[in-house]
Parts: sequence; structure tokens; C-alpha cells
Amino acid sequence: MTDPHVAGPAPFLADTATGLPLPEPPSFGSPADERRHRKQRLAVALRLFGKYGFGEGISGHLSVRDPERHDWFWVNPFGVSFNRVKVRDLILVDSEGLVVQGSRPVNPSAFVIHSKIHELRPDATAIAHAHTVHSRALGSLGRLLEPLDQESAAFFEDQVLYDDYKGPSVELDLGEEIAETLGSHKALLLKYHGLITVGSTLEEAVHWFLTFDSAAQVQLLAHAAGLPQPLSPEQARSARDGFGDTELARFSFELLWDEIIHEQPDVLEEN
Repeated sequence: MTDPHVAGPAPFLADTATGLPLPEPPSFGSPADERRHRKQRLAVALRLFGKYGFGEGISGHLSVRDPERHDWFWVNPFGVSFNRVKVRDLILVDSEGLVVQGSRPVNPSAFVIHSKIHELRPDATAIAHAHTVHSRALGSLGRLLEPLDQESAAFFEDQVLYDDYKGPSVELDLGEEIAETLGSHKALLLKYHGLITVGSTLEEAVHWFLTFDSAAQVQLLAHAAGLPQPLSPEQARSARDGFGDTELARFSFELLWDEIIHEQPDVLEEN
């Protein structure tokens, strides 16, 4: 007989590298249900970027694939503040850059960057890009993240630097070059430009972005204060197994989702 006092794996828990009691990801009864879920998560992610101060005028965009047309993606429209975006503002863009749903225009840079990454990375359901203070500062030094702590170790051997700056990303050739440089990595630091992260879910891509930017701040502070001592490669890989876990990334976003829904419930307005 099984001892009821001995804890075992529950069927509703996700299988994770961390062993933490994380719930399984949601399942959907139809593409319409999944589309609504993705759009809500995208709108909340944009509000999070606004809350974290990642807005820089018209710069910055997040996208998530449409669940039926995988070569089309939902993205924030041109000229709407991160702090004001609602579900109803999101636009659907096709593979040619045409807005097929929504009344606002697409940011040319958003199409150039996101379309090519979505094309070359079929595993990347979502992409996050913004010009944050810490990523721009780190990029100007031509440095990637060092494994100075557990969080930064999530990117150990899984990040790349794009240092061939050619101006604003408005040409398809440049978008393709950026996508090719990203390769199979989860993060691309653009010298003089900002940061791009990708994920198999929107939640994952956003978590990697927030974590990378925070780790960049830690690295800049540590080097300003003295000579930091990074983890050894073995320690970094061990930390990466936990803090680089995709299910942990997904669930970490859920905590932030709860914050935004509580603070800014208007974000979910669809009409």
C-alpha cells in the first residue's frame, strides 16, 4: 500500500530539471483559444516592458506566432507605448509585412527582425527585442554575459554577440543577417543596439529578456566595483541546468502576469 504521507510526482506538474512543483503548461481546445491566450500574454508582456522602463520612443517590439499560420505573427503596433498597449491594439502581420488584422501599422524594424527570426528558427514561437540601458551599455563594451551568478549562468554557452552595426534594422538583408547570427542561441546582444531573446513560448522569451537585462546590470556593477570572480565552467553548466530550465522560465512569467493583471486589468480589453 502506498504511504499517503510520502510525497510523489503529481500528474498536474511539469517535468523540470529543477524538480520544483511547477504546473504543466495550458492545453487548448481550439486554435482560437490558443490565439486568445497568446495575444493576452503578449499584451501583458508589453506592459511588463513598460513597467520595467524598457520603452525608448518607437523602439522595441515583441512578437508571437499565430497558432494556425506559423509564418504570420502578432506584434505590438508602431507608435503605441508599452504602457498603453491592450489586446485590441495588437496586429497580425503576414510573411510579406502586410497587416492582415488590426488597424495600426507595423514597425518596419519589427517586421525585418521578427520575420527573419521566425523564418529561420521554427522552434522560436516568440521573440523579444528592446533597447534597454543595461544591454546597450554591455553591448557597447563588446562583451557578453559572464557567469557571475546563477541567473547569468542561464545564458552560459547560449548567447552570441552581433557587432557588425549597419544602422537601424529596416532592410530585410540585415534582418536575415541578425537571424543567422542568432543561430540556435536563446539570446543575441546587438552592439550599439539592444537585446533580442527567443523562446518556445512567449513566456519563455520574456523571462530570458528580463533575466539577461538584470544580469547585464549585475555585471556592469560588479566590474565597476572591482574584479568579479565568475563561476567555473563546471559550476556555470550546473547552474544553467536549473536557471536555464524552460519550464522555470515559463512559470516565472506567470508571477509577473499576476502582477500586471492585478495592477492594470485594462490590458485584456479586446474591443
